[in-house]
Amino acid sequence: MATGETGFDDVTYDLISVQYHALKAGHDYGQYVRDADNAGRQDIADFFRSVMEEDSARARRCHEFIKELSGSGESGPAVS
Repeated sequence: MATGETGFDDVTYDLISVQYHALKAGHDYGQYVRDADNAGRQDIADFFRSVMEEDSARARRCHEFIKELSGSGESGPAVS
């Protein structure tokens, strides 16, 4: 597997990046839900909840792929 500048294979790095951004966004969406609730916009709050659930599922799927890769010895820093 190709190894990027980080010392991790590119696929693992990409999965970690997607997982991080999905989790970070999910955290931010909590505030967006509160803002919409406070504005009396249940429809928008529900939309943000839906987006948050999608990102949570995306992060879980990344986690499963990362576990799979690390179990096969195809993840982690490249050993020279």
